Amino acid sequence: MNHQQYHNDTPGAANFIHLNNAGAALMPTPVIQAMEAHLQLELNNGGYEAAAMQRKAIDRFYPVLADLLQAQSHNIAFTASATDSYNRALSSILFKARDVILTTTNDYVSNQIAFLQLQQRFGVQLVRAENLPEGGVDPASVEKLIKLHHPQLVAVTHIPTNSGLIQPVEAIGELCQKYGCLYLVDACQSAGQLPLDVSALHCDFLTATFRKFLRGPRGSGFLFVSDRVLDEGLAPLFLDLHSATWPEADRYEPDATAKRFENWERAYALVLGAVASVDYALGVGLDEIAGAVQGHAAYLRQRFADSDNLKVLDKGKQLGGIVTLHLSGQQPARVKAGLRTASVNTSLVFRGSALIDFEEKGVDWALRLSPHYYNTVEELDMAVDKILALFG
Repeated sequence: MNHQQYHNDTPGAANFIHLNNAGAALMPTPVIQAMEAHLQLELNNGGYEAAAMQRKAIDRFYPVLADLLQAQSHNIAFTASATDSYNRALSSILFKARDVILTTTNDYVSNQIAFLQLQQRFGVQLVRAENLPEGGVDPASVEKLIKLHHPQLVAVTHIPTNSGLIQPVEAIGELCQKYGCLYLVDACQSAGQLPLDVSALHCDFLTATFRKFLRGPRGSGFLFVSDRVLDEGLAPLFLDLHSATWPEADRYEPDATAKRFENWERAYALVLGAVASVDYALGVGLDEIAGAVQGHAAYLRQRFADSDNLKVLDKGKQLGGIVTLHLSGQQPARVKAGLRTASVNTSLVFRGSALIDFEEKGVDWALRLSPHYYNTVEELDMAVDKILALFG
């Protein structure tokens, strides 16, 4: 992999060491150019007119995302964010009192809150599977709970935002297929970091954003919807004139494709930036990206392993591109400010977004480092040296 080429394609990388790709990655030049070109068209021609001029490029969104996920174009929907995708998927499921949602202790905080809202509003029961001693959900616990509760939905976050853990989503997908459960995968941190194949996952929904490891624009996300869901007629609250038609005064018809999960209104500059980001990722190669990201993360963990004051928190059989550290005796605001002054972009994760996981680890917060393939080893060494000099 030509790290230097990808580094050169990333204008922001000249200004600082960006290790916050799990938050918002730096966009490569083709993504920026795609959005700027469309905004210029809107400036000179008008919004509707610019969209009409770009229709062919805009419509590439569906086959390009299908290529990313090993899916079909009719299974793809554009959304405003990963959470927007997730909530649209949840709202399409006809939950009733005592239905069970089976999830994990490491699922994303917004997902956990949504489950609790469904519990409060509809009487849905929330069940969390047990973890393995080494970290990560235990597929045997998932199977046991599926057989016990017959859940309406199984929901798993592929890579939690609060640790380097990679959850066994393929194994859980096989269980969901075996027992006929609806299966929702949150791929917010894995899209663009790992190869994704929805057939291998056996998922009914897969949600993600573009701003993280796909290196796309903020305010854009996507949703995969299985043929099973479409054939069963599931549709989200609320449809509009794009996601449904109004053939008679007292009847509407949802779109036959995953577009029933979309809204008519969207920023087409973001759509085109999203397409460019996937084109770029596919050009680099997802296997190559996964190897580089995991290699960088493993290198960071190794560099911090011997520090007395910094503890690596990541646990699990398989670890990805998120590295979490606890800095003994430090205040999080001071850590963040110190690294920002040192031109190292990172993120902080607090107990409120990783409640169960951080309680088990006995910490209230963590420093999160998330390298990407365009980072160089020299950058990683510089960042580690600065962190150790400041706090180690």
